[in-house]
Amino acid sequence: MTSVTDDLPLAADFPKADYEDWRKLVDGVLKGAPFEKLVGKTYDGLKIDPLYPRAKDVSPVPGRAAAAPWQIVQRIDHPDATQANAQALTDLENGATGLSLVFAGGNGAHGFGLEPTADAVAKVLKDIHLDAGIGIELQVGPQSRMAAIHVAEYVKTGGLDPAACNIRFGLDPLAAGAVWGHSPYTWEEIAPAVTGAIKGLAALGFRGPFASADGRVIHDAGGSEAQELAFVLACGIAYLRAIEGAGVPLEQAQGMVYARLAADADQFLTMAKFRALRLLWARIETACGLTPTPLFIAADTAWRMLTRRDPYVNMLRATMATFAAGLAGANAITVLPHTLALGLPDPFARRVARNTQLLLLEESNLAKVSDPAAGAGGIEALTSELCNAAWALFQELEKAGGIFASLQQGLIQGKVLATRKAREANIAKRRDVLTGASEFPNLHESEASVLSATPIVLPPYGEPKFKFDALPPMRLAEPFEALRDKSDAALKSRGARPRVFLANLGTPADFTARATFAKSFFGAGGIEAVDSAGFADPTALAAAFKASGAELACLCSSDKAYADRAEPSAGALQAAGAKHIYLAGRPAEAEAALRAAGVTGFVFAGGDALATLQDAYRRMEQA
Repeated sequence: MTSVTDDLPLAADFPKADYEDWRKLVDGVLKGAPFEKLVGKTYDGLKIDPLYPRAKDVSPVPGRAAAAPWQIVQRIDHPDATQANAQALTDLENGATGLSLVFAGGNGAHGFGLEPTADAVAKVLKDIHLDAGIGIELQVGPQSRMAAIHVAEYVKTGGLDPAACNIRFGLDPLAAGAVWGHSPYTWEEIAPAVTGAIKGLAALGFRGPFASADGRVIHDAGGSEAQELAFVLACGIAYLRAIEGAGVPLEQAQGMVYARLAADADQFLTMAKFRALRLLWARIETACGLTPTPLFIAADTAWRMLTRRDPYVNMLRATMATFAAGLAGANAITVLPHTLALGLPDPFARRVARNTQLLLLEESNLAKVSDPAAGAGGIEALTSELCNAAWALFQELEKAGGIFASLQQGLIQGKVLATRKAREANIAKRRDVLTGASEFPNLHESEASVLSATPIVLPPYGEPKFKFDALPPMRLAEPFEALRDKSDAALKSRGARPRVFLANLGTPADFTARATFAKSFFGAGGIEAVDSAGFADPTALAAAFKASGAELACLCSSDKAYADRAEPSAGALQAAGAKHIYLAGRPAEAEAALRAAGVTGFVFAGGDALATLQDAYRRMEQA
């Protein structure tokens, strides 16, 4: 057996290190603090240890064919069908291997989308060779469900062989009901309509898959990885049962269902989630008496991680998400353009979305290795733990009567809401960082360009007879963006943003760290920091504050400098007209004395930044 030192002879010059050696070094750095301080937790409560040994006796998770690239899918969502067609042709000519036709009313439309008419379908697909291996994915909702039929009719009237067309039809009324929070029909009424459409498409010769189990619904609403997986399993099994119940052999029905998952910038969790879904679905197939075959999984980079502020950071988030989904075996990936949260993306944003995938495939060769995470202790552990958590929740949904009954009972929604609230609390406290929005804001960023287009307005779909709690999509940065919008409005109306005067005390060595923190803290809410030199004289500090024109003041220095200078400085600022004075740092036992001297609030890492910034605006509005 070859040892590590045989392959790496230089390693023989170093003593062999094991887990205990590493723990001794870590304990020395922790200096008595508990080791659990280094253990992270996911929103499903799964522990993430700081170090894992290599996983033994594991095999790669079957996914894409060996060394096969994933489909590079590009969104086609322009409401003008002619312009949408031009976008599609440009994408295909420049490296895309698939198109996601996003119709108005679909779960992933995000305010735009194609018109679901036969005329619009014909215009969009003009000059696109559907039988040339191009992957086509349809994103439709109940209001736009006829688009799937129009696409099928276009193929037939064009004389194309349906079996040669690689089309995923995306029928998914369960996801639509979850997002809307209502349905005009019961599941017993919905299922025959869905299976009728599937059988009709299959009879025409289309290979499918036809029904989509869309986990993006849960992810977009703020849910956890296990919740997303359980929702996909519950929807997938509901469609599988319905298709079999309509007389389709289970072996044939097996290939008629596929999944969609969201991929976000958490690399390891995203990889574990995609791998877990394959294992979980194989477990369902085995329970059905089927020989497991790799489930087709389409990935979208996550909507909820997009920011309207500093949108170019979205490129980095999408790159990491694509990297993770690609390595985890996604069959098709759609990168949401970095300006999608601002409006309809322009050619530059679309090009970047397309080239993000091309770079990772063609230059980084990510598809050359099948399941490179196999054997990696951390990812294997996360995959296993996600499987267990998701399966337990899936069983809970099944015991409640299936996914539709669970929605009616509010079972899945309650769990997602609890996770969303926990996530929002961590965003507010900046424990979960959104670069450019909640941290490191750029108040002088230039406005990104988007296209001008009028969205398609569809009529309501039936009477909402069966109502339940909705799972609407959200973006994590929205609360901070609302404050930035207030700042922009002030700049437009008054010619200046709200300002905070950084009352720096002592030398740069004393105040630089906390002044930098305070600048970023207030900037996240659109409050511009007015910096200053270090002050020793409270009178000079007060004069500088008056000259700054700021509405707020924030004392910045070291704890040692605060002990001598914070109280007289706060008093001088208050006398100079500062009605709202903050101190950067935790007050500890000095809080009462500082407040008595005029300090009205404290800003520090781990505090509720969002609540503090919202309160600052209320104070300024009352002043």
